[in-house]
Amino acid sequence: MPHDTSDTPSVSAASLVGEEYEVEVGPVAHGGHCIARTDAGRVLFVRHTLPGEKVIAKITEGDETSRFLRADAVRILAPAKDRVEAPCPFSGPGRCGGCDWQHVKPGAQRRFKGEVIAEQLQRLAGLTPEEAGWDGTVMPAEGDKLPAGQVPAWRTRVQYAIDTEGRAGLRRHRSHEVERIDHCMIAAPGVDELGVEKREWPGMASVEAIAATGSHDRQVVLTPRPGARLPLVELDRPVSVLRVDEHDSGVHRVHGRAFVRERADGRTYRVGNGGFWQVHPQAADTLVKAVMQGLMPRKGETALDLYCGVGLFAGAIAERVGEQGAVLGIESSKRAVEDARHNLDDLPRVRIEHGRVDRILPRTGITETDLIVLDPPRAGAGKQTVRHLAALAARRIAYVACDPAALARDLAYFSEEGYRVRTLRAFDLFPMTHHVECVAILEPVKKDA
Repeated sequence: MPHDTSDTPSVSAASLVGEEYEVEVGPVAHGGHCIARTDAGRVLFVRHTLPGEKVIAKITEGDETSRFLRADAVRILAPAKDRVEAPCPFSGPGRCGGCDWQHVKPGAQRRFKGEVIAEQLQRLAGLTPEEAGWDGTVMPAEGDKLPAGQVPAWRTRVQYAIDTEGRAGLRRHRSHEVERIDHCMIAAPGVDELGVEKREWPGMASVEAIAATGSHDRQVVLTPRPGARLPLVELDRPVSVLRVDEHDSGVHRVHGRAFVRERADGRTYRVGNGGFWQVHPQAADTLVKAVMQGLMPRKGETALDLYCGVGLFAGAIAERVGEQGAVLGIESSKRAVEDARHNLDDLPRVRIEHGRVDRILPRTGITETDLIVLDPPRAGAGKQTVRHLAALAARRIAYVACDPAALARDLAYFSEEGYRVRTLRAFDLFPMTHHVECVAILEPVKKDA
């Protein structure tokens, strides 16, 4: 199954954009589309379709020299049984690119995500689901198991694009064009209540709306166009306002708090300047529970929390290893480090270091540890970092992954370094999109005596 990588069209080759092909749709692929082939054997990555369908696919990207072509299913000639009418009026070919699976029954969405995970594990790590300790299911978050045609309102952070007339919308797929909307169905109630779509935003390039789930904190982060002045922000709920500075790319407080308060695992976490926090309201607790069940921290143990953000996993582990234990967190975002130190100030056994994991970890002088949790960015941890982690001889490692391809690549590296996957769990924390979250628990391979 081809992997979703970008393709650079030839300058002189004839564009195929706009051409239409009648195709039989094959398996789902990583990236929110399915694979099909034209009669001439050209590979198409087709959105807005399902495996087994017969469709008219209209090319959206590619030319005669492209290794593959991107396309939208613009007419469905033979629908699959898992197809539903998209609930969102802004979904469909050439429309909003925020969701991939609006046209798919919820249970089938999770099944397709499971197929993608299984394919990536096999292709990139040589693992079957059984070898990965995975039952093949993708679990819905609590409250998200809804009938076909209903959409969970889960997204607590929405980045609205602003068009040249100052109206809010969302980007079209792989485009800078803005699809105006008056309501995002997957936006959490706290975001929807702000009413960003109802007003004009002159001079703004984007407006991010944040609705904390651990408190009533609401925040908007404004990104002005070059030289533009900030508008007077009057929304439907009390809200703090931040702005992205065009010169230093920093985020600065305009009025209200510079942070929102989130809550997970019985602790409150400050998240400043629009910093990273899991988007689904159930995600933080779901992932902490999966990680702690997999690691089973013991009193007095030492642990590393890599790419630690504002300290979510570091705090959870520190509570469990007790006063005789020790936890080191490493995070590259300066503001997140400040927040993590604030959030875990009551736990003197926790230390947070600022910098990139691949640079800071070797400087710590740490040669061994009991536990490791890593939640790397979408690109994964990479071979050198995996090699360093394996040398620390942790009894268990928890790998939290938002991209199954990166996870599979890193699991292959861990295997080379003597670690095997004990269990893997997958969670549908991004309904209606192709994204999925996984937690893999690794342990050293037992050597024969």
